[in-house]
Amino acid sequence: MKKIAIFDTTLRDGTQGTGINFTLKDKLDITQRLDDIGVDYIEGGFPLASKREAAYFEEVKSLDLKNSRVAAFGSTRKAGIKVEVDKYIEAMLRAETPAVVVVGKSWTRHVSEVIKTDLEENLAMIYESVEYLKKHGREVILDPEHFFDGYKDDPAYALKVLETGTEAGADVITLCDTNGGTLPTEIGQIIQNLPQDKLSPLGIHCHNDTGNAVANSLIAVESGVIHVQGTINGWGERCGNANLCAIVPNLSLKMGYTTSLDKNLVELTDLSRFTAEKANIIPDRRQPYVGEAAFSHKAGQHADVVEKASELIEHIDSSLVGNSRRILLSELAGRSTIVKKLEKYGSFNKKSETVSRLITTLKEREMAGYEYEYAEASFDLLIRKALGLYKPLFELQNYHLESFKTLSEKSKTVGRIFLKSNGVEHMGAGVGEGPVETLDMALRHALSQSYDFLNQIHLIDYRVRVLEPERSTAAKVRVFITCTTGDNTWDTVGVSENIIEASWEALVDSVEYYYNKFVVE
Repeated sequence: MKKIAIFDTTLRDGTQGTGINFTLKDKLDITQRLDDIGVDYIEGGFPLASKREAAYFEEVKSLDLKNSRVAAFGSTRKAGIKVEVDKYIEAMLRAETPAVVVVGKSWTRHVSEVIKTDLEENLAMIYESVEYLKKHGREVILDPEHFFDGYKDDPAYALKVLETGTEAGADVITLCDTNGGTLPTEIGQIIQNLPQDKLSPLGIHCHNDTGNAVANSLIAVESGVIHVQGTINGWGERCGNANLCAIVPNLSLKMGYTTSLDKNLVELTDLSRFTAEKANIIPDRRQPYVGEAAFSHKAGQHADVVEKASELIEHIDSSLVGNSRRILLSELAGRSTIVKKLEKYGSFNKKSETVSRLITTLKEREMAGYEYEYAEASFDLLIRKALGLYKPLFELQNYHLESFKTLSEKSKTVGRIFLKSNGVEHMGAGVGEGPVETLDMALRHALSQSYDFLNQIHLIDYRVRVLEPERSTAAKVRVFITCTTGDNTWDTVGVSENIIEASWEALVDSVEYYYNKFVVE
């Protein structure tokens, strides 16, 4: 079984994606997690890009990495100067990483129109840069930029770039689909046309502009490459990079190759979500293998098949990648779905009165606008109420909100809430940017001294859906709220013609779910 090296560029290429930013500590924490799971190479960034990038290469030395080789990123020497005085080459050496990634041009148009030099000088820049870095003891990964576009335009010159890198001693030459516009059949044909036995080992680096980055990477492996570059969650500039969270399990579980991540593949889902949390990005629920929806089933018929023989409707066992199956609740749900949700409360027959009552409740509430596919915490409260296991945290007496704005200041909302808990009356107050934030603050103010678990709960997402747009401002709205304690995350839903009332309902469910599940139990 051929071993494929995995090269992660989340900390460099990934950060070029829209909305992706990491602090220095984030980068170090992600580096440690990548090493823990067994990634072969971690591209830390461009040392000259900023003080933070330079600081990363100093700080990463203190990590006790056991599996990964950190790589500094840079380009070949500039045209017309000696390699010994090129600041980019010097920066890579100063980073003191065991590996370096050197970008060179392989498309003749980039040589003449972008870096504005002649073709022979470009080859000399590649040769001298690789040779110089090798003489200084570095493992050199040469990335010929725009290789596939360059090959289609001038195959002889693109091949000459690979031969030059090989002669200079490059340890790996990574074929880059920098524009992301090459299709899988082209990738395979071009790689198979290369004289691989006369070249350094080949790698692949794909962007996702046609939605084919994963497929391109896989067909490149089938065509002979032994080194795959990508990012966690497929982040990167424009449409992103090849997604390692899909590539690695495809290689290991579907194609018969081995990677250094195989023994820790069960940590893949956690790695995906950990990295998303560091970037403050809500994870893509529909992401293959590691997304929440990857092993989710909605129709009652599907849930019934899962119960009888899951392999008939799931392409792998979700636990292999650290994910888990989810049976979603909807108007399509059958009795098997409800029975599955009731398992943790005991054994229930499909024809029992409890199951029938819950199916009726579910359908009625969905007709009213509720949706429980991604609000399972709210449905758990419905189950508890049906079984007589629900314990309310408090009883609302009233709340009052008032918004104000001045010419020179942003609008503010002031709120007060009055409620009763365990026979004791409480009052809370809050001042926030908007009514939902203010309600949240007032509720916590009223109860947090009596229930310190509220200080552990953080609202991390708030989403509103208009259900009857034809009714304009009188339309019913559905509000979803996502809360977390760091260790646990849950979703709740509220519905009303009044957006504040819908938000309040979802907010109350969020705290009462935690109270019933983690405090009362």
